[in-house]
Amino acid sequence: MDSYLITGGGRSGKSRYALTLAKSARAPFYIATGWAGDEEMTQRIEKHKQERGPHWTTIEERFELAEAVLSARKQRADFIVVDCLTLWVSNMLFDKKDEFEHKFQKLISTIPVIEAPLVFVSNEVGSGIVPGDPVSREFRDLAGFVNQRIAAAVKNVILTVAGIPLKIKPQ
Repeated sequence: MDSYLITGGGRSGKSRYALTLAKSARAPFYIATGWAGDEEMTQRIEKHKQERGPHWTTIEERFELAEAVLSARKQRADFIVVDCLTLWVSNMLFDKKDEFEHKFQKLISTIPVIEAPLVFVSNEVGSGIVPGDPVSREFRDLAGFVNQRIAAAVKNVILTVAGIPLKIKPQ
């Protein structure tokens, strides 16, 4: 089954491209790792739900991504988008750091068994300067590690730049 990592900078068109890949899906699922911690985020989440439309089923999950992906498939999802891994890394780093490796291994192990297209969206955070504080460096390093491992596990890697998808893998 097709699997993807779509990466790029903030507001580069990653999520929009992921949704276009699902245009023919009858039962698409969107697994959101963000959460409404403030009013601005609440409004963003609502806007994104409206943009996806009513035919999308949304699962909000901050930590248990493997379980959310498996749950979507059990509910007969014919297309699954996980958006985004970068927020998931942040969630794990600040709330469940000691469980990161275990939960990440479970997520990696779900990729080959999901019998539906599976798309991971993640920011490319390693293209800038080295962050000035230890927590930011740890986040950047962990996000880079996640992107590398997911890229190795999926069949397709897409880099989005200014709204343009560039195929990185396979070449």
